[in-house]
Amino acid sequence: MSEKCLSLQECRAALTANGFDVYIARDPVHARQIFFEKILPEVKSGLVSWADSMTMEETGVLAELLANTEIEMIKTFDPEAERGEIIERRRQALLADLFLTGCNAVTANGKLVNLDMIGNRIGGISFGPKKVVLFVGQNKIVPDLESAFARIRNRAAPLNAMRQDFPTPCAKTGRCHDCNSPKRICNTWSILDKCFPAGRTKVVLIEGAFGL
Repeated sequence: MSEKCLSLQECRAALTANGFDVYIARDPVHARQIFFEKILPEVKSGLVSWADSMTMEETGVLAELLANTEIEMIKTFDPEAERGEIIERRRQALLADLFLTGCNAVTANGKLVNLDMIGNRIGGISFGPKKVVLFVGQNKIVPDLESAFARIRNRAAPLNAMRQDFPTPCAKTGRCHDCNSPKRICNTWSILDKCFPAGRTKVVLIEGAFGL
């Protein structure tokens, strides 16, 4: 599916009308600047955690937070930790003061759409952490929910399966097969129509194509 980059300004207006706080960044460097100069001081974060997001990693925000010894981080990715320990950390991340991640798709009328394997990312987005920050490339903006589902099933999910070297049918063909693979990453959907309470979720829209 070819992707058409829709207007960031129109998307911001739609998201704002739905109760989200929205910022527009020129590029990943500007997104990092917005986070540290505008968002982080406002949320007055204590405990910080995150879920997987290539877009977030491209901004350099996560690396800078991890390098700051004054910020307490729940490390949900750690090659030295056993799988059981990682799952427990991801459970604890749902109680963080600040939760960072990305988004699979944003509709032109301001709905956030995500799909997860185990649900820790959409769990944190929906409830638990006091504040949430989502980093979203312009390529994630789609016209409607049908386009969001199609984008996630036939682009984001297969590419993520390939990236993680999962032996799923979509990793081989590049399209969804609605499979029963033990490594299936498409298990739990989330659609945020509105932000509740208003302002809990901050969305940083980044001009250009970033992430999958």
